[in-house]
Amino acid sequence: MSLFLFTFFLAYSAVHLYAFLKAKAALHFGAGTGIALALFMAIMLAAPFIIRFSEKLGFEIFARVMAYIGYLWLGVLFLFFSCSIALDIYRFLAFAGGLLFQKDLSAIVLSARNAFLVPLIFSLAASTCGYFEARDIRTEHVTIETAKIPAGTGKLRIVQISDVHLGLIVREARLRRILEKVKLARPDILVSTGDLVDGQVSRMNGLSDLLEGTTAKYGKFAVTGNHEFYAGFDQSKAFTEKAGFRLLRDEAVHVSGIITIAGVDDPTAKLFGLSKKISEKGLLAPLPHDRFTVLLKHRPWIDKDAAGLFDLQLSGHVHDGQIFPFTIVTWLYYPVVSGLADVADGSRLYVSRGSGTWGPPIRFLAPPEVTVIDLVHAG
Repeated sequence: MSLFLFTFFLAYSAVHLYAFLKAKAALHFGAGTGIALALFMAIMLAAPFIIRFSEKLGFEIFARVMAYIGYLWLGVLFLFFSCSIALDIYRFLAFAGGLLFQKDLSAIVLSARNAFLVPLIFSLAASTCGYFEARDIRTEHVTIETAKIPAGTGKLRIVQISDVHLGLIVREARLRRILEKVKLARPDILVSTGDLVDGQVSRMNGLSDLLEGTTAKYGKFAVTGNHEFYAGFDQSKAFTEKAGFRLLRDEAVHVSGIITIAGVDDPTAKLFGLSKKISEKGLLAPLPHDRFTVLLKHRPWIDKDAAGLFDLQLSGHVHDGQIFPFTIVTWLYYPVVSGLADVADGSRLYVSRGSGTWGPPIRFLAPPEVTVIDLVHAG
């Protein structure tokens, strides 16, 4: 975790320096403006720490205001950086082409001022669109035919929420919108595939009541994500269970003689010494394989040893990048970042884009979702 934080803040500092130099080259501001901008950037760089410590100390209103400012800035800066880097590459190629072909291409190259203003306008416009896109929760429908669902059952409906990140930013209004989608789907089974919480759970009692009032015919099941451990496992577990979910920690349950649901802890459990140290193969191999088996697993990795021992893995974690073009980075790390995919030996994987937001309250070209999965008898 410390290595991740060090790497993140080293990269975040470099992006701030890059943006500062871009602004200075374009606007030619004086020392006073430069000092004020540098001070603002320093505060924004420290914002994640300020937010977390303020929240823990009970300064919730200050922490919430700081979260909106700090994380909105993170989103705007990322979009600015992405667009600006693309323009820098274009400007370099135009410059190199001019030297190579001995032609003056200055007419098609943006000036330093415009190379700053275009990314700035783009980042502000995209962030505004992304702010509203994050509230446009969509319902994704998936139908899977399988002989393992008894003919007399008809249709078994699983509704998946993931990566809600209840905390300082995702609060009651957003949760109500998510649960409206869930209730309209009328689930037989409701599952949460991790990162349900992302903050001081002790100050979110009303949110657990909203979740508790959302029912499913055969029950509600959840697994841990990495943020359950960051927020404090004991309080995250208590919140999840108060919300009416059965938390599956490297264990499996048979639901009404129709389906088996297994759930595994996020690997972050090992960092906190809370891992139960059972392999996925060890968990899944003894289960009856004539019954449809759903594996709840926060991260969309497929354990090669467990492939073929489950029928459908439900995951989240990657948010489909949340803010494009970060999606490209997630593609480099995870083979599947959203949607349904066949994996191996008859197993399938569905990756949710997530129902909430982490960090910036923005989703750009990666809208949030509630997933409705209908399992129907083949034929």
